[in-house]
Amino acid sequence: MTVKQLRAFVAVAQTLSFAQAGERLYMSQSALSLSIKALEDRLGGRLFSRTTRAVNLSPEGQALLPLARRLIADWDNVEDELRQRFTLRRGRVSIAAMPSFAGNRLPPMLMHFRERYPAIGITVHDVINEQVIEMVRNRQVELGIAFEPGSDTSLSFKPLYMDRFVAVVPETSPLAECKEVSWEDLLPYPFITLQRPSSVRVMLEDSLSIGGQRLDVSMESHQLATVGRMVSSGLGVSVMPALCIQQMHELGARCIPLVNPVIERSIGILTKADHELSVAAQALADILGQLDAQTSQRKPTILFGDQ
Repeated sequence: MTVKQLRAFVAVAQTLSFAQAGERLYMSQSALSLSIKALEDRLGGRLFSRTTRAVNLSPEGQALLPLARRLIADWDNVEDELRQRFTLRRGRVSIAAMPSFAGNRLPPMLMHFRERYPAIGITVHDVINEQVIEMVRNRQVELGIAFEPGSDTSLSFKPLYMDRFVAVVPETSPLAECKEVSWEDLLPYPFITLQRPSSVRVMLEDSLSIGGQRLDVSMESHQLATVGRMVSSGLGVSVMPALCIQQMHELGARCIPLVNPVIERSIGILTKADHELSVAAQALADILGQLDAQTSQRKPTILFGDQ
């Protein structure tokens, strides 16, 4: 089998049309048919059932399709990774980041990276903390930004800073004028938070359970922006990592230091322990570390100002 044959097979399987597949691959229909025929001869059977009106996958073709996609993806990843190892003038780096980081701290960092390496493409996977860990573990991305995971020898974690959770309340709430808010002050209000399996939700519940308290959730959502908008509309209160403060303020909510208990968690860069980063990924990791180190030198009280 050749990669060219597999690309031809996948194109026909996706379009179920030799004409459309040929246009996609810039191949004539006769050349495409010969490529498919060579692949079928190599494998020993038909991959498509063809009539004058329709093209359909045979059972064997259906079995081959996910395997072919994976093989092509692996081939493309190898090519891309090698380019990144040899030059920073072309290539692509993939990063997974939890939404609270991806929507707040990451964009200005990517701006610095783009200014320095304008030809390097960047793919950002905006996924929950657990998916960040899985994508790094499975090598779907080279870098992840996440809370510090538990003991996992397959992953390396480089801490960037310690994030403290804050109370998020409506601007019209009596709590909005407080210098700090305790959980005892917060819990009587309807509580809005992220849905499971969000790590933020799990951390909140675990921290409260240690003190014998229970999180009674009134409303929940998968999106930070939705939670923030619900709070700003007066539907309840919430608790978020401090890196969401600016986003919450923009949505019309107020963020206040949270105490009793104080919840803190280290945020950092995740990589595969036994995997050497490409040149591009290492360059991005260096910039993330440098810029976050500069940000972390600010006084913590700035997090609760008007930024």
